[in-house]
Amino acid sequence: MTLEEALTLLRDKRPDASAQGEAQARLDGIAKPLHSLGLLEDMVVKIAGITGSAELDLSKKCVVVFCADNGVVAEGVTQTGSEITALVAENLSKGITTVNRMAACAGAKVLPVDIGVAREVKGPLCRKIAFGTKNLAVEPAMTRQQTTAALEVGIQLAGELKQEGFSILATGEMGIGNTTTAAAVTAVLLGRQVEEVTGRGAGLSDEGLERKIAVIRRAIEVNAPDPRDPLDVLSKVGGLDIAGMAGFYLGAALHHVPVVLDGAISAAAALLAVRLCPDAAKALIASHRSAEPSSGLLLDALGLRPIVSADLKLGEGTGAVTIMPMLDMAMSIYRDMATFQGLGIPPYRRQS
Repeated sequence: MTLEEALTLLRDKRPDASAQGEAQARLDGIAKPLHSLGLLEDMVVKIAGITGSAELDLSKKCVVVFCADNGVVAEGVTQTGSEITALVAENLSKGITTVNRMAACAGAKVLPVDIGVAREVKGPLCRKIAFGTKNLAVEPAMTRQQTTAALEVGIQLAGELKQEGFSILATGEMGIGNTTTAAAVTAVLLGRQVEEVTGRGAGLSDEGLERKIAVIRRAIEVNAPDPRDPLDVLSKVGGLDIAGMAGFYLGAALHHVPVVLDGAISAAAALLAVRLCPDAAKALIASHRSAEPSSGLLLDALGLRPIVSADLKLGEGTGAVTIMPMLDMAMSIYRDMATFQGLGIPPYRRQS
């Protein structure tokens, strides 16, 4: 499916209000105070609206980790070199990274995808568009054609996972230098000063942070991305991992599958998806507010409230899988808990 076809099919796809109403009524009938599980209840109702049914089963989970390299690493904006991307991508396939261990606890599959690693890697699903991006500090990171192709990889992959029966999806990323690209995208889309949205990534010093800010400013000046054109922003100052995630969100919305965001990088991709098609927002679930300064700004722009605020900043999808056991608990209550009617006692009433 092409990007244009997906955007056309997505337009005017609203959440299913009938399913949401049914889910809300079921929650209100459970023998507990109204809305006493707060955001967990809100997410149950939202997921019913996404799937179009109040009969929910989130037992088959998958976190997709988009792996890609970024040419801007040449500017010294990271502590480590690009070779780490390939190493971690292969370790994701071996099941020995942080997200692998956390996902095992949450009962989720981890699917690493090579969408732009700078060398050939063994293990990840290969959907490679290019061997990394160009250095956005001196030229556009990608061509518009590459950007569109990466978006279409994400759209296609979401459809494939829906066909495999996955009932809830999540995103993660692995790419040295991608907090730089995410900050650049965020600054342009939100019209913010670069220093407002740029963090230390994997632990930059004060000097390193200043260099990173200067590089992002230069990238925006050199490339002049148009904030009214999400594809232009993405191709000029984004990355292949961000493009893949943005397409994945579009695909999840198209196929009525809830998708959980990770941190600031995946939230930047989500904002790109929503700018491409506002109706993509219906499928998005926020997991956490990360330690990156752009995280809260992006979630606010998306109108999303995260469940967790724990200063997480690892990436890989770790924040997204953190909330999956909480959603399992909410599902258990939603499906299996005693009701006021079953107990023969009057329910709580909403007070005006």
